[in-house]
Amino acid sequence: MKRGLLLVFGIYLGIMFVSFASASCNLEVSMINQDPYPAVPGDYVKLVFQIKGVENVECGKVAFSLLEKYPISFDPGVDSTTQISAGTSLKDYQSFLMVPYKVRVDKNALNGDNPIEVSFSNSIGNKTYQTKQFDLNVEDVRADFEIFVKNYDYTTNIMTFEVLNIADSDIKALTLEIPKQKEIIVKGADKNILGDLDSNEYTTADFEAVPQNGNIKAIIYYTDKTGTRRTLTKSVSFDSSYFKGRKADVKTTSKWVYVLSTALILFIIYYIYRRIKKKKGKRRL
Repeated sequence: MKRGLLLVFGIYLGIMFVSFASASCNLEVSMINQDPYPAVPGDYVKLVFQIKGVENVECGKVAFSLLEKYPISFDPGVDSTTQISAGTSLKDYQSFLMVPYKVRVDKNALNGDNPIEVSFSNSIGNKTYQTKQFDLNVEDVRADFEIFVKNYDYTTNIMTFEVLNIADSDIKALTLEIPKQKEIIVKGADKNILGDLDSNEYTTADFEAVPQNGNIKAIIYYTDKTGTRRTLTKSVSFDSSYFKGRKADVKTTSKWVYVLSTALILFIIYYIYRRIKKKKGKRRL
């Protein structure tokens, strides 16, 4: 009977010891950085997590993982789990562990806060994983443009391009380049700095050029709201028939030219008439 009581008491103490040790290992996880903010669908984002409590040797071996779920994914071969023995001296003698990740955001991720999940555990007693959710802020800050040939003046060889920002985001430092190609020969600078351009606004760029009918390659450079420099290549259709034979291109003569011409002709006729009349008068004398 005593042995049975001692066995039960020993088991009870063991459970109490494990429970006490587990309670004394308190891991606190927080996400302290997201770069860029907001993240852009289809692009990479850097995340940094901070784990407090790893200095406590009673935590044993600590494991931390960022779970690969929508809207994030890892590159092939990347290990999403970090393990450390609690109480190990950390860099700069810090009492917390910093875990960085570089993941790709799903191209179809929705704008706004998207939940991501981490799991972490210690090796005390029955190894159980805890999970915690954080918000990944996503916004499609990439711009898109429509670009057309607005005008071509055959007297000056000036081609005017019109660029329209059709995205929801404002952009900065817009630059238009017309690279070397057989469809158009640019005279002078092949780049035109256009400046900032708000959503649903347009601007124009002039180039001196000799184009051919067909598609002209244009390169657009801009800076999005996260400060990332981006590049887009566009194809611009050019048909010379739209810019020939226009009334605006026909040189018209001012009405004053006709008035002055008529007056000059009348004066010449009058002058000749007077000369002839004078000659006839002299002959009679």
